[in-house]
Amino acid sequence: MSHPDVIVVGGGLGGLGAAFALTRQGLSVRLLERAPAFGEVGAGIQLAPNCTRILDDYGLLEEARRLGVVPDAMVMRDAVDGDELTRLDLRDLEKRYGYPYLVIHRSDLHGLLLRACERAGVELITGAEAVAYENTDGGARVTLASGETHEAGVVIAADGLNSVARTLLVDDEPVSSAYVAYRGTVPAELPRARSADLSEVVVHVGPACHFVHYALRGGELVNQVAVFESPKALAGQQDWGTPDELDAAFAGTCDFVQDGLPFMWRDKWWRMFDRNPVMNWVHGRIALLGDSAHPPLQYIAQGAIMAIEDGWVLAEHVARNRSADGTVDWTAVFTAYEAVRPEHCRRVLTTSRAWGELWHLDGPERERRNALLRARDTYDYAFVDWLYGPTALTPDQEPPMFTPVPLPPLYAGAPETGAA
Repeated sequence: MSHPDVIVVGGGLGGLGAAFALTRQGLSVRLLERAPAFGEVGAGIQLAPNCTRILDDYGLLEEARRLGVVPDAMVMRDAVDGDELTRLDLRDLEKRYGYPYLVIHRSDLHGLLLRACERAGVELITGAEAVAYENTDGGARVTLASGETHEAGVVIAADGLNSVARTLLVDDEPVSSAYVAYRGTVPAELPRARSADLSEVVVHVGPACHFVHYALRGGELVNQVAVFESPKALAGQQDWGTPDELDAAFAGTCDFVQDGLPFMWRDKWWRMFDRNPVMNWVHGRIALLGDSAHPPLQYIAQGAIMAIEDGWVLAEHVARNRSADGTVDWTAVFTAYEAVRPEHCRRVLTTSRAWGELWHLDGPERERRNALLRARDTYDYAFVDWLYGPTALTPDQEPPMFTPVPLPPLYAGAPETGAA
């Protein structure tokens, strides 16, 4: 078997995005996927302007628009009483950043990227589980569970939360948040779907729980996500996140949230893990990408986006570090990649954790959070400018972070508690 320029391990959104981006730069790319067929599990995904900007560069944005929904607003409500706390005008946000905020079914986005890879000539191989990585004199090698080996000039490991390649760089484990997510979709013709404003992305934030809903596939479906902290997980039990805990977690929430629970899939749930940030993603001619490098909690909806950004940044640095004869200076490419992406993703990971804490407050801190959010102006973008603008290619292009705002006191003289 011939050796391609690049091997990408992992056929999820990040792996497909990277394979397509690198092929656009004239490189031969082989993608290895462990599953017997390509596919994506889950329901909806949110794509902020920092992602739709890249899809536009790839020539894929209009197809994504046709498959998804461009909502008018993002609204945060209190899960207990249902009251609105704050909102983003997503049509105004599109004017500010130049690209839309889009919601789409994960399988539709995955299919879009898979078709793009097929058209571009990516070599796609399924049933190929990577169990070992190593550098060679001429590049890097991947060994599969079957014993078969694949070699290339470089290997991009997009092998997910439980990455084998990550062990070359750091000895760590996924970090359990003790939270679990249930998902489900509701056909638009059912009364439950008609009770929701399908022009909005809505999150109800509550004590140790939250509930998200928005339209998919042009309004044909309503996507729902219910997330809660598992008492069984906190108690150290192995069987945690079960349906009985789902119902108990939302017992104190408003009618709209509780009415959505019967539509959640009860036969599968997603335990929520991330990892502590690491700043070293490159080992010789092997580089991490996506969740292998920076698996986040999902509170600011940037997990898949970061992975797609990773691939775009890599490809842009290939273009900047290629000689006239087509030879790529991979040392320069990986150095540039590692100079900019780990710090950005560290910010996202740590902000996601802090944002999750803010969402799930109870008691007086919940009231103080609500007061803070109600005081925010709809057109205040201070907390998203660092995230939704153009993806940085160099450290100097990375915008400054937002300034954390303390929760307001409930009454004069009450102590203040900082919140990111």
